[in-house]
Amino acid sequence: MIVENHQIAYKNVASKYYNFVPAEIDLAIQDFDAILSGHGYHSVGKMFFSILSNPTAEVMTAKLFIPIEEYDFTIPKEEEINFNSYFLIDRMIMTRITDDFDARSQATFSELLTYIEAHEMSRKTPMFVEFKETNAGKTNVEMSVGVSVLFEI
Repeated sequence: MIVENHQIAYKNVASKYYNFVPAEIDLAIQDFDAILSGHGYHSVGKMFFSILSNPTAEVMTAKLFIPIEEYDFTIPKEEEINFNSYFLIDRMIMTRITDDFDARSQATFSELLTYIEAHEMSRKTPMFVEFKETNAGKTNVEMSVGVSVLFEI
């Protein structure tokens, strides 16, 4: 099921670009978290990323985002980390994957693109992937993309 009018909103977000083989995304996440914690910053336990390359590419380019507790951010320039006090993307469509993320992510990506075309929308952002935990402790993955309507009446 695809939901319209979704948004992603966080305070105090650090971000960094990575290139990696999709199976090694955990290494990129661990590296980014280690850089932040090594400089005294504390994750609030959330993480999301945007896919900037073709999702079928052998090496994926992505921007990882980690919200942190601190609102002041100073880090050496050579770490190549950006910081936003507030991060918001609205006017998105979103669908949720509840199991077997690796096997279903490509089909879900295609499903969102098909929905955009069928509903006369245009894609305005890269694909975003958020890991969310339910009250029961189960992890879900939300895939979303920013859109605009091509024709309004």
